[in-house]
Amino acid sequence: MRNAEPKTIYLKDYQAPAFAVLSTALEFELGEQYTIVSSRLELQRSQGAGENAPLLLNGVDLELLSLSIDGRELTPDDYSYGDEKLTIASVPARCVLQCRTKIEPQNNSSLEGLYRSRDLFCTQCEAEGFRKITFFPDRPDVMSVYTVTIEAEQQRFPVLLSNGNLVDTQLLSGGRHRVTWHDPFPKPSYLFALVAGNLVSVDDQFVTKSGRIVDLHIYVEEKDSGKCAHAMTSLKKSMAWDEQVFGREYDLDVFNIVAVDDFNMGAMENKSLNIFNSSCVLATPEITTDIGFQRIEAIVAHEYFHNWSGNRVTCRDWFQLSLKEGFTVFRDALFSADMASATVKRVEDASLLRTAQFAEDAGPMAHSVRPDSFIEISNFYTVTVYEKGAEVVRMIYTLLGAEKFRAGSDLYFERHDGQAVTCEDFVTAMEDASDIDLGQFRRWYSQAGTPQLEVSGHYDAEKQQYTLDVQQSCPPTPGQSEKQLFSIPLSIGLLGDAGNLPLTLAGEQADCEQSDNTSRVLMVDKSTQRFVFSQVPEPPIPSLLRGFSAPVRLHYPYSSADLCQLMSRDGDGFVRWDAAQLLGVRTVQEVQLQLLHDGPISVNPLLGQACAGVLADESLDPAMVAMMLLPPSENYLAELSIEPNSVEVHSLHKARMLVQQAVADVDASLLQHRYKSLQSRQAYEPSAQQMGERALKNACLELLVSAHPDNVPLAQAQFNGAANMTDQLAALRCLVHYGGDDCAEQALADFYQQWRHETLVINQWLQIQASNPRPSAVTRVKALMQHADFDLCNPNRVRALIGAFSSNNPVNFHQSDGAGYHLLAEVIVALNSINPQIAARLLTPLTRWRKYTGTGSLMQAELQRLADRPDLSRDVYEVVSKSLG
Repeated sequence: MRNAEPKTIYLKDYQAPAFAVLSTALEFELGEQYTIVSSRLELQRSQGAGENAPLLLNGVDLELLSLSIDGRELTPDDYSYGDEKLTIASVPARCVLQCRTKIEPQNNSSLEGLYRSRDLFCTQCEAEGFRKITFFPDRPDVMSVYTVTIEAEQQRFPVLLSNGNLVDTQLLSGGRHRVTWHDPFPKPSYLFALVAGNLVSVDDQFVTKSGRIVDLHIYVEEKDSGKCAHAMTSLKKSMAWDEQVFGREYDLDVFNIVAVDDFNMGAMENKSLNIFNSSCVLATPEITTDIGFQRIEAIVAHEYFHNWSGNRVTCRDWFQLSLKEGFTVFRDALFSADMASATVKRVEDASLLRTAQFAEDAGPMAHSVRPDSFIEISNFYTVTVYEKGAEVVRMIYTLLGAEKFRAGSDLYFERHDGQAVTCEDFVTAMEDASDIDLGQFRRWYSQAGTPQLEVSGHYDAEKQQYTLDVQQSCPPTPGQSEKQLFSIPLSIGLLGDAGNLPLTLAGEQADCEQSDNTSRVLMVDKSTQRFVFSQVPEPPIPSLLRGFSAPVRLHYPYSSADLCQLMSRDGDGFVRWDAAQLLGVRTVQEVQLQLLHDGPISVNPLLGQACAGVLADESLDPAMVAMMLLPPSENYLAELSIEPNSVEVHSLHKARMLVQQAVADVDASLLQHRYKSLQSRQAYEPSAQQMGERALKNACLELLVSAHPDNVPLAQAQFNGAANMTDQLAALRCLVHYGGDDCAEQALADFYQQWRHETLVINQWLQIQASNPRPSAVTRVKALMQHADFDLCNPNRVRALIGAFSSNNPVNFHQSDGAGYHLLAEVIVALNSINPQIAARLLTPLTRWRKYTGTGSLMQAELQRLADRPDLSRDVYEVVSKSLG
């Protein structure tokens, strides 16, 4: 048993800091064996703080060399150090604190604070990494102006970077050099950054709308200098878009990005010095898939947009994390929609919400967008805080409209520039700018769980009226057994024989001048509501939750014929895709029931016929068609089962495969025709049109190969002749997942031989094998963990192999003997002492143990085995304890 449980931190206990840090001067002496950090903090007691309030400084794994106030050296009798806090009882109202610490970045495997990534020094300080660098009030509401001096060996570390503008460079004796950076904008410690290494820069410039020239640099290893063009283009697009859409201009003379191989996250928005996981920067058609190009563009935009929504205006405390992340995810989603297909982007976002976030809402780690408590803040960098938080902002955008939302965001930035604020401050700015009351809407920030809408409809032919009845509810979540009513924007349309019908609520006058009167947003804010539409000339099919207008589960008793009509004719792209998903779910569930009852297997042909109709319509967006063709994923199908002990993985997997094969069999010749027609000799471009065509081509290939072994040569030919990584990887996946053993092994060997020197491509090679649904996956993963290219200390490698196996290979992860669970638990034990953040994030599949038939008890046993360890990190302990509670 543990000797002491980690302390829970509560939002209700928030207290403002007793001291402000007016300025921070840091000096780093970087060395091979250790680094000396000297800090000079100009402190001032905050208004409202008591005269005897002590100074509290955070510090983890630091060797304190010296500590003084106003030049007076402090002795151990003047301070106390424990529980990761250094407390100085007697501090003047205004003073200068100087401190020298010794740290060992090369031994910092947690990748928080200052650490080494091979020959590179770099930092990651969000959320609480700065306390691993020096003693400091490491909290987001302590904002300071930073001046940073870095000294290192010049030959090994010619590039020395920090936040802000470069103000001084010096050559020193002994082959060393020194630089000084100054950031004029106050920032919290989590936005501090430092990089030192032997890097080259890819350079460009951007001219702001006011005419200022901003120097842009992407720093990479020399071997990667040819892989930065897409990231640089994405950065310039982001800067121009943010000026045009949100009126936000960049505020410094330089913007730097650095690519790092060892990084826990995708990227970090440190002021003017963004540090990126190399997978989110480096790209060429030969080594990067279409999804990779899209991901880079979105992440570059996201981190750049943080310059205002996160840096200039930051969060008061970590409970407000969605203030910056939810808002910025919304901003990057708008940007991505403008750069490509808005409909496809919306479907991708909705799919992530309905698979990952809804599952989080239904599990033991359920929390509100603004959590009430946490043990380890790193565990709350979640799809709820990010993606659901973005949906909450999107709903405000829907309710206010684009013009008033822009006015609200302008007011928010103007009112709070240079401040650390709360989610409430953001909503208040939106209310003040729009004169719209968002009082009830605020519950989206404080209540966990996924609201449910039960909808029914009735048509009165005599009155030509259609009545829609809506009932809302929300299931209990940990710590919130009772829910108050939400305000839910429900976008709807009515589909008639000739298309979507004009909408007029009873008692309203028809608006003939409205540009689109076939869709409208209903406000659902009561437990039950009735909406009556007049002048409806025929029995309609309701088109519900258009554009995924709210992150809710919606239930309506559609017939299969209704869904086919929505798939083929509705004017809303999301509804068309959603209808395909609903019909796919229904079809898979019917086949699974047949399998569980050992009955004859019969696949309803309606889904295949509807998919064939969509495939034959060459006027449709090919990316959209690609997403509609394949049945819903096994993870989504499992997530739909909300009752305990209700998911039987193996019959679900078999049922889905039978449905996929049946869809392919409906019109194999049409699949062959579309596959061949989409072959292209054009030079590769990461354009929406080309990406959509490749997506559809490869969806056709997967359907053909998974249905009939005779089509394996198609995948072999594409694999051998592919001119880009998107096509080669899609073909490899087909060969590994659906081809024979010999064919799969040869393809894997050839792929590895071709790309063994490309780190990011090897991640893809590992991922395809880890997600292979064929038997013996556990044995394969264990063998790959011993491969020379696998490194447990590298988060990208761990995610590619262990993460892909446990999250994307359910039929093998949930083996009846529990071997998959045991493998994951063993990896978590090893990572617990190496990198607790990654260990805790890998735990997610085990937290859902209550869902699974037969093997749930084995998952529970592995969690209990972890809980019984006395050495668990806070990160892992929190997830394990809540999962078992």
